[in-house]
Amino acid sequence: MSRVVSVETDAGEARVHWYEGGKRKPWAVLALGHGAGGGIEARDLQAIAAALPAEGVAVALVEQPWRVAGKKVAPAPKTLDVGWRGVWPVLEKAGVPVVAGGRSAGARVACRTAQELGARAVLALSFPLHPPGKPEKSRADELLGAGVPTLVVQGGNDPFGRPAEFPEGDFETVEVPHGDHGFAVPKRAELGQEQALEVIVDGVREWILRLR
Repeated sequence: MSRVVSVETDAGEARVHWYEGGKRKPWAVLALGHGAGGGIEARDLQAIAAALPAEGVAVALVEQPWRVAGKKVAPAPKTLDVGWRGVWPVLEKAGVPVVAGGRSAGARVACRTAQELGARAVLALSFPLHPPGKPEKSRADELLGAGVPTLVVQGGNDPFGRPAEFPEGDFETVEVPHGDHGFAVPKRAELGQEQALEVIVDGVREWILRLR
């Protein structure tokens, strides 16, 4: 079960969906933003939100204002950053370290603002290293500039950047074999969809527990 908190930001109303592990105070908050093509219903966000509260990590799935307003297209990156900054004080109210993260565009937001907001670390799910078919338009500088411990979880067949395309840098990587940008795996793959989600959750769990 989750509780929902509405937050007024300079970009409009955002929503924070909290997933917590009962009465015990968490030792960390993992805040995750969604991508530009979908919301918090993404399979990886939901799987992480279901699993980590048992480890003492509260998960906050953040709905950007454009999504709350029912718009179909995400605004410019600067506007996404404004929305993210606006919810940060709510995330910090728990009084514990906040790990910033998200999938795709949400991962870029987390990387761009991590140092400014004082994030403990960054979780980048399906980081869009470049637009499909345009590796020359790299966004590696955003990832490399996060400045805090960073985990990249990437599908092996992600058209926005396969793991082998990523530059060397001060970040860790978990590969989801055969996964696309949404971590969907083909039926012919040696692992099924549930197993792919287990790879994601296990990788994130092992990494975040080392931050404690």
